Amino acid sequence: MTQPAPIVRKKIYELVAEYLLDEIGERRLAPGDVLPTERELTETLRVGRSSIREALRMLESQGLIRNGDSGTFTVAEPSNQLNRSLDLLLRLEEADIGELYEIRRLLEGEFAALAAERRTPAQLAEMAGAIEAMRRSLTDEDAYIDADLRFHVCIAEATQNRFAAHLMYAIREVLQRALRAVFESAPGIPVRSIEHHVAIHAAIEAGLPEDARTLMREHLSRVEHDARAAER
Repeated sequence: MTQPAPIVRKKIYELVAEYLLDEIGERRLAPGDVLPTERELTETLRVGRSSIREALRMLESQGLIRNGDSGTFTVAEPSNQLNRSLDLLLRLEEADIGELYEIRRLLEGEFAALAAERRTPAQLAEMAGAIEAMRRSLTDEDAYIDADLRFHVCIAEATQNRFAAHLMYAIREVLQRALRAVFESAPGIPVRSIEHHVAIHAAIEAGLPEDARTLMREHLSRVEHDARAAER
């Protein structure tokens, strides 16, 4: 007969953190919402302020809440924690640019294929708008990169799969740093990238999932090549 596992007694701040996590998970507290004040939580949960503060520090360290300017806390976007983890991997050199683009090809190739089957007219128009913004921003690095990323996020949203959209939002900041190096490395790269985006958009608009998948993977392989060249 196996011995039962010992009962683990949780600390008060851990119980407070679990309560707040449940509120967030059940969407009673949505992204952007302000959390109750320390005083309100103390009165509601009938625990000391030190336990409230420790619970808030724990959730903040996990990227689940943000400390505002006025000392209040707001619920973070769901992608924030993953974004921070991925960025840390690259900064610590535990992952490299090749791994980033490999996972992009795996994910975004399928996103493009699904988008070709599920996109709406409004989403197609949004993709086209992002491409036009890229054309207008060839001399404005930040605006160009924002438009480039918006195009890829639009495709993820067009899959009608919320996980896909969250994943793209999660890696936005990581991609911004990688794309900045590519943008600066050669003047012809942004123009060529626009041509790739136009072809991907056309395949999605025509409802051709296989073409959309192939074009997206080829585009990302080209960008990876340019990113590696920029590192040299």
